[in-house]
Amino acid sequence: MVLLKERISDHILWVKINRPEALNAIDFEVMEQLEEMVGEVEKDESIRVLILSGAGEKFFISGGDLKKFHTIKSKEKAVYKAKRMQRLLSRIEQLPCWTIAHINGDAYGGGIELMLSFDFRLSVSGAKFGFTQGRFYLVPGWGGLTRLVEKVGRAKALQWLGKSEVNSANNVLAHGLIEHILRGDNPQEETLEWAETLTKNDREFIHILKEGAMRFTSHREEALEAEVDPFSKLWVDKQHIDRVDAFMNKKK
Repeated sequence: MVLLKERISDHILWVKINRPEALNAIDFEVMEQLEEMVGEVEKDESIRVLILSGAGEKFFISGGDLKKFHTIKSKEKAVYKAKRMQRLLSRIEQLPCWTIAHINGDAYGGGIELMLSFDFRLSVSGAKFGFTQGRFYLVPGWGGLTRLVEKVGRAKALQWLGKSEVNSANNVLAHGLIEHILRGDNPQEETLEWAETLTKNDREFIHILKEGAMRFTSHREEALEAEVDPFSKLWVDKQHIDRVDAFMNKKK
């Protein structure tokens, strides 16, 4: 199992992506197990807080697994993968419980897209946030552009993605990307303390509040879906393929 699940209390479930050899990157197996986990949380009325982190202390999620995903060679298959991830992230966003991304280490590319689908993001102080899709001639395709603009505004989102910037936790906190920096010796305990106050009301209350907070824009779904085509178009572009090949050859 690449997904480790621990029931912390009656109302809190902690899930860890456990692929340290791949820097906790998302591959097909992670996608499938995340889908299964979300299905379980959707049905379990006792869960009021879901926490996701990476295993270890170095990486939250390093993005999509380039080695595994590089096997996708057609635009049609790229569209399918992007739509599948979009559905997964939308389901996470719409869960009738609170969701917290515990950023235990560095987050890059698709890892940032995933964390943006959570209600709250708590980060260790030394984590780095890499908006590095552009280095591989890609744009976000899992809803990350829309959600990033919502969090930090159009200009800052374009700057970070356009320059493929890697930013510190302090910097992204200043621009509202994350909600809190964990500064103590035991960041997991800090996150649990932060989460505990969210367990006081049941899932009906949580669902009503979260659903209400989504009513502010009528075109959001269209914006999310519109990310798929340009992402998939660039996925099969020669510049993307060549840059991924060069990166993997360099790693060898």
